[in-house]
Amino acid sequence: MADARHHAQNGNGNGLIAILGAGSLGRLWGALLPAGAAAYIPRPNPDEKATPDLIYRFQDCQGRQYPVTLPALDRIPRKPEVLMVTTKAGDTLAALEATLPHMEPSIPVVLFQNGLGSQQAVAERWPDRPIMAASTTEGANRPDIDTTVHAGQGETWIGALTNSASSLVGPTVSRLETSGLTIHEEPNILNRLWGKLIINAGINPYTAILDCANGDILNAPLFRDTIRQLCLELAEVMHHEGLPPRSPEDMLLQIEAVARKTAKNTSSMCSDARRGKPTEIDYINGYIVRRACAHNLPAPVNQMLTEQVKRRTPASQQPQPNGPGVT
Repeated sequence: MADARHHAQNGNGNGLIAILGAGSLGRLWGALLPAGAAAYIPRPNPDEKATPDLIYRFQDCQGRQYPVTLPALDRIPRKPEVLMVTTKAGDTLAALEATLPHMEPSIPVVLFQNGLGSQQAVAERWPDRPIMAASTTEGANRPDIDTTVHAGQGETWIGALTNSASSLVGPTVSRLETSGLTIHEEPNILNRLWGKLIINAGINPYTAILDCANGDILNAPLFRDTIRQLCLELAEVMHHEGLPPRSPEDMLLQIEAVARKTAKNTSSMCSDARRGKPTEIDYINGYIVRRACAHNLPAPVNQMLTEQVKRRTPASQQPQPNGPGVT
């Protein structure tokens, strides 16, 4: 692995990939893209005279570990050709407001946020830029501040959100495939994002409320008593959104299958709640509630889960549901 990365650094003629958001997912891509092909965009810090490299240990899916050094973009003479945005959903719009003025307007922007709402807000804010959204099942976590673990191999789908992005999806996928990850072009990315939203809405809030791993929700009374109604609410909202029909029964089976498959995993929402950090509930169950309201539909279970997750996080730290990143 180290030899391959060294070779890529010396022989890579492709353009630079900039990563905005240096959390677990951003560090996963930073570790797997060829050395010299990626750089991270640091948060502005006027107290720092020089931007430091991002240095961490990476553990791949086979348990092998190696050090990664990801340089800061402002220390690289080359201009980026792709911007990957791996920030939390609630931080995305503000982060791009600070970043995009320094980027060429033709650079593809690929959004990797959980849930829905932030992606539409970005596309509406910059309709003339090539904005894409990604849906990924790659698993990554940070057991400590200096370590990133590739917890589970998955797949990634990328599709256009704005007209100018349509012709750039293929070349962007080709650039990101240099990571060795499985990536697909997706002609209907919003439908794909709704598919992932079903899973997130049916697992993440329960793990955050119950403070447990994914598999532990399956026999919990809160889950058993409400999950069927949650799926009914989702099916109604998706029907009114004009999406392909999905039965509540199929949604339930899919949610339960993923919870069993990832039984020992801790969801990002549960991790955020444990640490008292803002969760992405407003972009998952909260988004479903807002879309239900837009169609004059009731969504009591999604509303209840949204409220209970918010009780676990101080009010001052909650993202604003009608603020940045939400349509």
